[in-house]
Amino acid sequence: MSSSAAVAARASVVRRIMAPDNDGRRKLVAEHPEAALVAARLPLRANLSVLENIAIVPRVREGRDAEAAATFAWDLLDRVGYTRIADLRDPDLGHEERFVAKLLRAVALRPPIILIDRPGRLLPDTYYPPFVDATLAALHGRFAQCWIVDYVWNAPLYPRPESGA
Repeated sequence: MSSSAAVAARASVVRRIMAPDNDGRRKLVAEHPEAALVAARLPLRANLSVLENIAIVPRVREGRDAEAAATFAWDLLDRVGYTRIADLRDPDLGHEERFVAKLLRAVALRPPIILIDRPGRLLPDTYYPPFVDATLAALHGRFAQCWIVDYVWNAPLYPRPESGA
């Protein structure tokens, strides 16, 4: 089974972790160097389009040719409904578009964990829990685990899990 088929065959697990403070959040991030970090402090490459920012990962990591890497990146953008941003560069992106680009770049890495650090910093003008949930749902099967790390005081923003009877 190819690595992309293996990724598609597995279930995606999303976990919310509420950190009590910055120290707790930093410690969690530091304890998981294997995670692909999606964070405000990690910029996109400003000289590349969104498509190129995503496609560079399989080109460098897997040795894919430019066309195959671009097709892979386009497919990810299509899955989340953001093909319209493919040719845009970082300065031309809104907050949601930049988040999607960073998330897809992390997905392309195929890490054991994608760690979204403080989604409120990435999406300041968005009621972010439903937006992040919908984006991750569109990517189901393309990642193994995604941990959303937020502060405890933001817990009321997230829907409560339904209890099964």
